[in-house]
Formats: sequence, structure tokens, C-alpha cells
Amino acid sequence: MAKSNEIDMLHGPLFMKILMFSLPLAASSVLQQIFNSVDVAVVGHFASKQALAAVGSNGPVISLLINLFIGVSMGANVIISNHIGQNDADGIRESIRTIEMVSVLSGIILMVIGIATARPILTLMGTPDDVLPMAISYLQIYFLSIPFFLIFNFGAAILRSMGDTRRPLYILVVAGVANAMLNLFFVIVLKMGVEGVAIATGIANAISALLIILLLQKENEPYRIHIKEAKLHWTELRRMLIIGIPAGLQGMVFSISNVLLQSAINSHGADAIAGSAAALNFEYYCYFVICAFNGAAITFIGQNFGAGNKERVKRIFWICMGMSLLCCGALNGIFTWQHKFFLSFFSNDANVQVYGKIRMEIVLACQFIASSYEISASALRGMGKSMQPTILTVFGTCLLRIIWVYAVCPVWTSFNTIMLVYPVSWVATGTMVSLAFYLTARKQLSSSAI
Repeated sequence: MAKSNEIDMLHGPLFMKILMFSLPLAASSVLQQIFNSVDVAVVGHFASKQALAAVGSNGPVISLLINLFIGVSMGANVIISNHIGQNDADGIRESIRTIEMVSVLSGIILMVIGIATARPILTLMGTPDDVLPMAISYLQIYFLSIPFFLIFNFGAAILRSMGDTRRPLYILVVAGVANAMLNLFFVIVLKMGVEGVAIATGIANAISALLIILLLQKENEPYRIHIKEAKLHWTELRRMLIIGIPAGLQGMVFSISNVLLQSAINSHGADAIAGSAAALNFEYYCYFVICAFNGAAITFIGQNFGAGNKERVKRIFWICMGMSLLCCGALNGIFTWQHKFFLSFFSNDANVQVYGKIRMEIVLACQFIASSYEISASALRGMGKSMQPTILTVFGTCLLRIIWVYAVCPVWTSFNTIMLVYPVSWVATGTMVSLAFYLTARKQLSSSAI
């Protein structure tokens, strides 16, 4: 079964292999987001708009705290992919033993940080008084289950490195169904509100972690995990961190800028928070399409760069870029076109929908532009270059958004002004990171056109 899920990335045609890798990966990410979307939808319809705002406003905070560790899992994916390309079974084993230890330790550390910082972060963000207590409660309960979340994501990174994106999807289907059913039970039957949806998400995370551990314990060597043999191999850890920490720091700084933007949104009241949170769900769904082709670029390029297949690296980049732009753009258009229908899943409140519509028409409609820097950065990381896209993204996206919040928003105070920074920052960052990939690839792969 394991062998049938693997993909030979080093030989043969690329387009269908990249598509078959990316589709389950996109579906897996969408299912993880459904955990949060179901939370938002259930409290939006069966609790209150304050509860909807409490759950929805936590997205930037959660991203801020988990992105460093998600970046490390990305580094693990690249390193195992390189070992596969070099046919290095011992390197694969050492990487996997290291991942076992890192996933557990990072989960415990992040749980403590998340619970301890929930109140101060949400307070600094200017969360309204009628939303703050529920937002704190949701976030603290959510982070009790974060070790399970990271165990699943590190386990999925092992499978992705060898081309298997289907079995993580199957696991998330099971966990997603459990999450939806538990949400309805805790909120509608037990009237638990935001605490109920947080507990449901935690149980779903635990289910996904347990299933992926059981699966990897039966995997073929050298990919099998042996819990008693978990050990930090410092050479492998260092290589993972060299790639993973810049990627994680990029995500963290990116999230800081989004936290500041959320603070600006919070100043417009509960309706704006709820409407923005509802629309944000569809941005996540579209972004996960980009992430799927990011994953393909990192893994396929990681293996082929390790094996010295330079021409295939170039083809992989262009296939991933083209498919990301096309698929994300199509979804952006569909969601924006039928915005009223899709927003009704989360709230029927007229004021909430007004703010949701504004966000969808300004931000969601342009989101495909983000492919330009996301795919380019992933390609660079697959080649072992992680710091360069991090620095450029920090300047092009994060710094620009921070300047926008403090320099532009106080002058033009409308909700529309806040939203405009997203497409502006995507264009700036896309231009810089795409150019960086072109120059790096021309130097490392060949002197021919990229």
C-alpha cells in the first residue's frame, strides 16, 4: 500500500505527477481549514456574532505562534527529499528519528507559549471587550491540543517527502468528520459556545495524530518510525533548521503584520471583525491551492536538485507556477462572483455581510498574485536557499503592511483602505522574489534562460 502511494519524482513526465501530488495536498489543507471554518459557521449560526468574532479573530494569532514550527517541518521535508534524491537510506533514517523528537518537543513548547500569551496578545490587538473573554477561552483550549497538530504535520512531511499525499488526506477526512459532528453536539446540544468548538477541534487534532503515528509505525524502511529510537541527530537537525527557521520566521513576521492588520480591523467593531473572519475563510481555501503547489515545488525540486537533475528543476518550477496562478485565480473568481451565497454559510447578518463583501472584492479577487512569490520562494528552498526569500518577503510584505497600518490607515480610515494593502504588498513581494529565483537559478542550474 505504501509503495503504491509513492511518486517517482526523478524520472518520466512531470505534469501529471505534480498534479497527483498537489491535489491531495490541497484537499488535506482544505480539510484542516474546515476544522476552523466549521467552528466559525457553527458559532455564527447557533451562538452570536460576538462568538463568531471571537473564533474568527484568533486566526492571525494562531498563525503567529505556529508558523516557526511549521517552517521546521518544511525544512524536514526538504532534507528527506534530498536524501531520497541521493539514495541515502541512512540519512533518511536519521532525519526521521530527529523528526520524531522535534515534533514532540516543539508541541510541548508551543502549547505552553500559546496558553501563556493568549490574553496579552489578544489585549494588545485591541479585541473588543464584548469579544475578548470568549476569544481568550477559545485560544487557550485550542493550544492544549497543539502537540497533536504538530505531530500530524511532521508525520505528513515524512510522507510528502516520498510523494505520498493521499494517506494524510484520508486521515484528515476521518478527523474532519469527527470535528464537524462534535462541533454540532457541543454547541447545539450542550450549548458550550466557543469552548465547545475549541474542544471539538482539539479532539480532531488528537485523532489525526494517533492515526498518522499508527500508519508510520507500519511504513516500509527506511521511512518507518520507531518511537523508542527517537533521537536528535544534530547534523540532520542543523540542516532542517537552516531551511526551516528562515521559512518559519518569515511566516511569523508575516503573521505579525497580519496581527497588526487585525488590530486595525478590530477598531471597526464586531461587525467588521465577523465579516472579515467570514471572508478570510475563502482566502484560506484559495491559499491552500498555492500551498499545494508550494509543497510540490519543494519536494520535487528537493529530490531532483539532490540528484543533480537541473533541467527537471526548471520544468518543475514553471509547471508549479502556472498551475498555481490558474487554479487559485479560478477559485478567487468563483468565490468573489458568488460572495453573497458563500458568506451566508457563516452569517446572515446584513452588516457582517457588507464587510465580508468588501474584503472579498478587494483581497480575495487579487489573491492569485501571491503565487508569484510563494512558488518562487518554495523553489529556492527546494534548492537549499531559504534565507533570501525570507528577507525579501519580510521587506516586501511584512514591512510594507506595518508601514501601511501606521502611516496610511490613520489618514484614510475606511475599512477599504486596510484591505488595499494586501494586493499592493503581493505585487511588491512577487516582483522581488521572482527576480531572486531567476538570478539564483540562472547561476546554479545553468547559464541558459530560466
